[in-house]
Parts: sequence; structure tokens; C-alpha cells
Amino acid sequence: MEREGLLNKGDEVTVTEGVLPTSFYYTINPSLAMSGNFTGRERLTNLKGIVKSIEKRPRGYYVIVSFDE
Repeated sequence: MEREGLLNKGDEVTVTEGVLPTSFYYTINPSLAMSGNFTGRERLTNLKGIVKSIEKRPRGYYVIVSFDE
């Protein structure tokens, strides 16, 4: 996430899955934050989750989301 205030702890979010040739990535709707790449065995089965924390780091804000898997 590029700037603070777009999401808050406890918010319910929906993600969209993107497909790459050998991996998957996720975007919090509506384009608020993007994940790194995940392998096929790490692929999410539930696309709704709850924001657990937001951490400020030198490269931006990292959003930690919990999914019921």
C-alpha cells in the first residue's frame, strides 16, 4: 500500500487473483495493495479476509490480512 489511511485494522477486504505463468498474486480491491507472488500450493481458496495489521516500512505500508483457509 502506498499511503496510509486507505485501510484500517479490522476491515473486511476482498482480493482479486492474478495469474502469472508459474505463480499467482493478489490485489486488495479496489487496487489498494498488491501481494508478492505465490506458488500453486500457496494459492488462496478464500478471497475474503480481515486486515490484522498495517506496518509502515521503508518501501511503503504492508497490509497483513488473515484468510479462513
